[in-house]
Amino acid sequence: MTTPASAVGGNTRYTTVAIVLHWMIALGILTLIAMGLVMDHLHLDTMRVFQLYQLHKSIGITVMLLIVLRIGWRFGHRAPALPASMPPLEKKAAHLGHALLYGLQVLLPLSGWAMVSVSVLGIPTVLFGTIPWPDLPVLSTLSDKAPVEDALKIVHHWASWGLLALIVVHVTAALRHHFVLRDNVLRQMLPAFGASYSLRQKGKVR
Repeated sequence: MTTPASAVGGNTRYTTVAIVLHWMIALGILTLIAMGLVMDHLHLDTMRVFQLYQLHKSIGITVMLLIVLRIGWRFGHRAPALPASMPPLEKKAAHLGHALLYGLQVLLPLSGWAMVSVSVLGIPTVLFGTIPWPDLPVLSTLSDKAPVEDALKIVHHWASWGLLALIVVHVTAALRHHFVLRDNVLRQMLPAFGASYSLRQKGKVR
């Protein structure tokens, strides 16, 4: 998530907190998507599938908590401004893309948690085999769980593909800014590169 813009050699920057949260969540989401593809498309033995599901739930809950921190941080810290050279329509598309990313990042873990809570199997969630995690209220006490679980599976499945598509667009846009437009958008989220870039820009000004 983003942070207040601070001037370093004339360049806006993200803080360390914002950068750490961004990359931890990104790594977690990509891991979860990879695990989901493995569980859905590879023929694994029952015990291995069970272990993967438990790990998937543990990582998913962890990512959900990180997303809560990220959103809380975002509310208290302004994002660096987009480059002034960006056309207004492109800026609107960028804001819409970020809003959709945040929305799906919230929807996915919540739908997964809801799906586990309403599961007809009733398998408890224990984070990383250590910390018991409760089911969502109401859902765990439904008398007819099967249709609700089926609906949540569809939501979770398509939200996952939607998030993956948005990630591809997001990464493509960041690489375009870096290699084609040659602005500072990507460097804002890469501390080492951002620092070296700022020094180079400062040297050019002199």
